[in-house]
Amino acid sequence: MPFHFSLSIRATALGAALSIANVASAQQLAPVEQRVRSYLQQHRADEVALLAKSVNIKSQTLDLAGVRAVGALYGKELEALGFKTRWVSMPAAMHRAGHLVAERTGGSGKRLLLIGHLDTVVEGDTLGFAMLDTVTAKGAGGNDMKGGDVAIIYALKALDAAGALDNTSITVIMTGDEEAAGDPLSVARAPLIDAAKHSDIALGFEGGNPSDATVARRGASSWLLTVSGKGAHSAGIFSQGAGYGAIYEAARILNEFRVQLAGTPNLTFNPSVIVGGTDVTYDSMKVAGTSASKLNIIAANVSVSGDLRFLTEGQKDSTRARMRGIATHDNLAGTSAKIDFADEYPAMAPTPANYAVLAVYDSASRALGYGPVAALDPSRRGAGDISFVGPLIPGLDGLGAMGSGSHTPNERVDLRSLPMQTERAALLIYRLTRPASSRAVTP
Repeated sequence: MPFHFSLSIRATALGAALSIANVASAQQLAPVEQRVRSYLQQHRADEVALLAKSVNIKSQTLDLAGVRAVGALYGKELEALGFKTRWVSMPAAMHRAGHLVAERTGGSGKRLLLIGHLDTVVEGDTLGFAMLDTVTAKGAGGNDMKGGDVAIIYALKALDAAGALDNTSITVIMTGDEEAAGDPLSVARAPLIDAAKHSDIALGFEGGNPSDATVARRGASSWLLTVSGKGAHSAGIFSQGAGYGAIYEAARILNEFRVQLAGTPNLTFNPSVIVGGTDVTYDSMKVAGTSASKLNIIAANVSVSGDLRFLTEGQKDSTRARMRGIATHDNLAGTSAKIDFADEYPAMAPTPANYAVLAVYDSASRALGYGPVAALDPSRRGAGDISFVGPLIPGLDGLGAMGSGSHTPNERVDLRSLPMQTERAALLIYRLTRPASSRAVTP
């Protein structure tokens, strides 16, 4: 899931960063790191060509053949680098293509898990790769996140060319359903979670920024509030016998959510759908419902569905407890309510170990002449695949290409960002997989 920013706003900062990149002090880069950079400088056109080729393969989440085709393209590139690749299919009932898994095993430094995804939100015959000017291209998935996938591949190519990929332990997973994860999530994300159990650090390649990276992503949960009242003639509303009805009680509960919880840092809760009346149906899978009544009848039923975003599992649990208390206590006369929650994406909490990975990334960026990298405000980033491994191992996200318009037909990728992000990722991978780095980042 993407992070959006305006090309026009970021262009000046990005251009300034790129203008000084080539004058980085040679003393700041080890000889092997300089070779990595030289390889990437010499293969910029090839990297863009791979991006164009992959964008031109339509791969909306439910286009199973298209998703597999992008996976086959990237798998071939990784196999050429000595990775053993496999395709993990999902059960047919899930209607998802599956995931690309590529692995190599060695004994040097930290074991890394590199995370990308193959699917896009939109596709269409007019959404292929096309240059709009000398630095900007359009195309579905160019930014979110085929640009990040290509950065993974070319960072590894550069390391291989410099002899720095030997004896490393790296797993690459590119999921086929990040934009609309298959159900159940326990099956859809099992390969990713299993890979994390055999890795030390996770690196996510969702779209990035020139001067920050993601040490935390908020988790996501859904909730369903069900309110019951007494169906009676409206002339008796507020009386002891008829009570207040389900709609007034639902309004009270929702307002108390707002009064008691709104403004809590890194916490949001949104009622997305509400249906109420005498006869009410609600389908949580379709997020759709119906209601019917008469104007002179007190509403007997209300269903409200929404989402909850949180920064830590502790914040999720405490917020759920408060919402449950509001819903089930001090109910208006003649009403009752319950609220149920369902887990979706866990939170990637901002742990000290995540900041330690950021410090390595920051040092690599400075050495390349791109300047410092700080932690992105977690409230500016939604849930993503790295969230599933965040509770298990340290990680860093936002390492991919930059752009705008993700999830729309107007998606853009800034090609000036691709070499910078690939160089920074390559050095980060190199420094983490060196034996001397094994003490630098401790989970």
